[in-house]
Amino acid sequence: MKLRKRLSKQWVEQHSSYLHPLLRPHRPFDPSQLPFFYGWVILAACTIGVIMSIPGQTMGVSVFTDYLIEATGISRLQLSNAYLIGTVTSGLLLPFGGVFLDRFGTRLSVVLASVWLGLTLGYMSVCDRIAVSLTQTWNLSSSSYVAFGVLVVGFTSLRFSGQGMLTMASRNTLGKWFDRRRGLASGIAGVFISFGFASTPSILNTWIEATTWRWTWVSMGVIIALGMGSLGWAFYRDNPEECGLHMDGKNPPPMPKKSQDSIDRFRDFTRSEALRTPAFWAVTLALSCQALAITGITFHIVDLGAEVGLTKAEAVALFIPIALVSTVMGSLMGLAADRIRLQFLFMGMMTALGIGIASMANLDIVALRGFAIAGLGSSGGCFGTLSAVALPRFFGRTHLGAISGVQMMSIVFASAVGPSWMAFSKDYLGSYQMGLYSFCIFPPIILLLNLVAPNPQSLAK
Repeated sequence: MKLRKRLSKQWVEQHSSYLHPLLRPHRPFDPSQLPFFYGWVILAACTIGVIMSIPGQTMGVSVFTDYLIEATGISRLQLSNAYLIGTVTSGLLLPFGGVFLDRFGTRLSVVLASVWLGLTLGYMSVCDRIAVSLTQTWNLSSSSYVAFGVLVVGFTSLRFSGQGMLTMASRNTLGKWFDRRRGLASGIAGVFISFGFASTPSILNTWIEATTWRWTWVSMGVIIALGMGSLGWAFYRDNPEECGLHMDGKNPPPMPKKSQDSIDRFRDFTRSEALRTPAFWAVTLALSCQALAITGITFHIVDLGAEVGLTKAEAVALFIPIALVSTVMGSLMGLAADRIRLQFLFMGMMTALGIGIASMANLDIVALRGFAIAGLGSSGGCFGTLSAVALPRFFGRTHLGAISGVQMMSIVFASAVGPSWMAFSKDYLGSYQMGLYSFCIFPPIILLLNLVAPNPQSLAK
């Protein structure tokens, strides 16, 4: 107990220059006084945090694409390019967001990101009206270019606050509270996150039909700004040391003997050191490839379904079985991440993704829809767990924000390219099929890269 108090006191003293009294780890309650390990509360809070980022993810935007096209009068390719520019811009800002995360902690970052995302959703709900108002103010003959600019600003803010900061802060926090139970904790979170993401299009489609697309965005904005902002302040804590606690609790379990990643270690890598390792790029490119394909498919899922004769409801309903597969795979991946070498898990993820993409390219063949669901669902279930486990295991916690900021930038860049490339394929090549086939090039290359990339902790000895 004395050691815990000393650790907590040291942390507060080191951060007292910028830490507001309301953000001190003992406000509004002291986690060290609870009769159970506070990491499990962190697990629940971080899971909710990632789910609340969905409006800033492609899963959350895809259902609104046709409404935005109709409201603003721009083409599908123009909308995809606005999404591309906005997403790339947000990606360029994320390394700075990672540094902010390391400096000021995840608690403040989550509160600010939640409020920012909520306000952005309010902005997006009236983006077409803003474009018309600006067009009239500037006495322009057409509002299409203004609408394009308004959407670029909206997508930049949406992606940075939602897909970027809120997601990154939540995953980093979870990684800091667990070590030997990190795979288990990430797997539990992955079950709910995978199901939440995959079921989002159907839920939002029902929400929109019950109200309107504008009020759906407004109501989500209020829930996130007030609800997630309050939850972030009340329950998030940056790391166990600031609370006078230790990772995994009082009596952490022994590392499973079968784990090939269990090395007597630990070295904390700086961002520049991490970027020079093959493992960083093997992991980052695998996650980026997943983002590239899934955002491209999800953003155009309604039109992609229409291309093979599916109604809007039928196309969106494909995500329900994908959600079920993701949920099962997420739970299995949590158990596997503590016992199996991570590079093998990433290789399995790339295999499943390749099968899923190739099958989506032939969605008109009914027999292949099952392979598309199994492949995309399995790779999606892997994504949530592996994205939370890999970086802290390979590179430590001290510079986790800065390192994950670069990784998130790469993932965001890939997610920006996916929708535009698919739109280009449809407009200039006649269908989405060639765009999907081109995505199939990447999984086998990244699979081989993961095969030869060693754990950087083993090289650090």
